[in-house]
Amino acid sequence: MRLLRYVPSLFILLTPLAIHADATPEYPLRDAVEYTVRDGLPNFFSKLESGGDVRIGYLGGSITAQPGWRPKILAWFQSQYPEAKLSEINAAIGGTGSNLGVFRVQQDVLQHKPDLLFVEFAVNDGSTAPESIYRSMEGIVRQTRKADPTTDICFVYTLTDKMLGDLQGGTFPRAASAMEHIADHYGIPSIHMGLEVARREAAGTVIFKAPQPETEEEKAALEGKVLFSKDGVHPYPEGGHVLYLEAVIRAMSAIKGVGAPGPYAMPDPFVADNWEQAKMVPLAQAVLGDGWVKLDPETDGIARRFKSKMPAMWRAKTPGTTLFFRFRGTHAAIYDLLGPDCGQMTVRVDGGEPKVVPRFDAYCTYHRLATLTLATGLEAGLHTVEVTVHPEQPDKATILSKNGNTIDKPERFDGTNWYAGALMLLGNLE
Repeated sequence: MRLLRYVPSLFILLTPLAIHADATPEYPLRDAVEYTVRDGLPNFFSKLESGGDVRIGYLGGSITAQPGWRPKILAWFQSQYPEAKLSEINAAIGGTGSNLGVFRVQQDVLQHKPDLLFVEFAVNDGSTAPESIYRSMEGIVRQTRKADPTTDICFVYTLTDKMLGDLQGGTFPRAASAMEHIADHYGIPSIHMGLEVARREAAGTVIFKAPQPETEEEKAALEGKVLFSKDGVHPYPEGGHVLYLEAVIRAMSAIKGVGAPGPYAMPDPFVADNWEQAKMVPLAQAVLGDGWVKLDPETDGIARRFKSKMPAMWRAKTPGTTLFFRFRGTHAAIYDLLGPDCGQMTVRVDGGEPKVVPRFDAYCTYHRLATLTLATGLEAGLHTVEVTVHPEQPDKATILSKNGNTIDKPERFDGTNWYAGALMLLGNLE
């Protein structure tokens, strides 16, 4: 199969890279193109045209969580297909990548039966090894197609100021390049929402990073230009997110009409060790020592805030409180929170040397969802894991200073709390 790709003012014909599960994957940077049609989104467009309920899922990071391209493209589809009734499944969580997305896709998206799933992790996976991206992105795809082989998927790529150089030089950054190999293998359309942004930034018609103008002089200096973002990452809703929207619209005009509706065949895996079997297991199925409290979202503000993504939240705050489980598999982690009042954990796997892991980082002026990786790349077999609340708090002032933050109210940062919601396993509890 030959694939038609679009670049502003340029069309390129490429042959996909074939990589089999028993081969050693290579990951050269891919040519920068705005979109690749591949097998299209035929089931999604067929359902739009027939009317009725149509659900769009969004699995990604903070750029998708913003009130930006996500609600804008939903509204655009609705305007184009007024007979359909569109709704969204917003499964975007700031600061998280595909290595968490692959564990939560069933809970946060697939159980709600999407007709189309957008997957956006190119920014948050920016420093992730391609081999890890292959495993998690393929796991997302295979779980989705296993749940419903008619669900359409579209990869979308965003950018940061650090990625401008690659795009302006004609190549995708590393994460998007790795994701393209998965998209090739499964015939998934992909859209780089930031390629035209990079071109316009080089031409001087986009200001990528700057505060909003306040004076008339500052406003005049921006005349005829688009102010993309304040921080070089998160677009302004009426700046960079509009450019992202326009890129998706351009791609959809080409994707529409491609392919025939029907179930997708499941090919052999791209990599044999993909995370198709990634699962979340309720925390209560582990052995919880004395000191654990299940928080009620009706009365606890933190539990209420995260209820949609972490339906069951537990808290351990007393030093020495333990969590223990046995599992047969290769990977174990905890779906948890980082936050101002959080402490650090002592992790021991298979009775080995203990490792102290903070649940606090330089961004912890607020609580956010995170992953505590306990063990990965283990030999398949039976393993034991014990996690204990450490008696000492991390040096929070020093950690915060790395990002220019400070402790505003000492009582808000005091504590050795651990908030956890689920086990994340490649394997099964014993």
